[in-house]
Amino acid sequence: MTPLPVFRTDARFDALLCDIDGCLCPESGGALDLDRLARVADYNRRAVERRDRPIITVCTGRPHGFAECVCRLLANTVMPCVCENGVWVYHPGDNSFHIDPAITHDHLVAVRTLYDWIDASFGPDGLTIQPGKTASVSPYHPDHDYLQQKSKLIRAQCEAQGWPFRISLTWNYINCDLTHISKATGIHRLIEYAQLDPDRLAGIGDTAGDLAIAQNVAWFAAPDNRHPDLDPVSDYISPHAEIEGVLNILDRLPV
Repeated sequence: MTPLPVFRTDARFDALLCDIDGCLCPESGGALDLDRLARVADYNRRAVERRDRPIITVCTGRPHGFAECVCRLLANTVMPCVCENGVWVYHPGDNSFHIDPAITHDHLVAVRTLYDWIDASFGPDGLTIQPGKTASVSPYHPDHDYLQQKSKLIRAQCEAQGWPFRISLTWNYINCDLTHISKATGIHRLIEYAQLDPDRLAGIGDTAGDLAIAQNVAWFAAPDNRHPDLDPVSDYISPHAEIEGVLNILDRLPV
């Protein structure tokens, strides 16, 4: 990836990396809160025009198509984002997608093998797999306790077969990611691509997977619906949940 022109603001931070599910919208589905998202978009428009605040971009496990849509919704036209837990870096400025070059053909074969095994083993029980992903597998179920049980079986199968996956949980998904790919590796690629200074980055997240954001930014916050694992690494925890919490966090950003 050819490095982008440096984006700098007159504020404390140049960019804010925000998770999508549980932060900008509910993970379980439902209507988007367009009124509050429009306020985030207005924040971004002012960031581009005035350079007086950080650009809000996304760092998500969602497929790149969903991340692209959210970037457009948030009026992010200049700052790349991380999608599919680090598999892709997407740049909304020129609509380009960059897969991590460390992902090989053999890795993609392993992804397909795991997908087929999960679908055959648990599909009849009602476990579905999020479509649209390239180099990861994300089974979905609305019952978190059910997911915890199945995640143990999936982890055991990966270990027994030598499949190169890291298994983790969100509220409604089991994330099966290649062991050498993560939000952290995606953030590192984003930083290099956009020529960002980690000391001038902020972040928002709600699940244990967002520890990768917290560990790669200078200031981190979480909405009220966050996982307790985030409490020790959060500089601020909003009393509000999801998108309302994000807006509250934006008001608390150090200047």
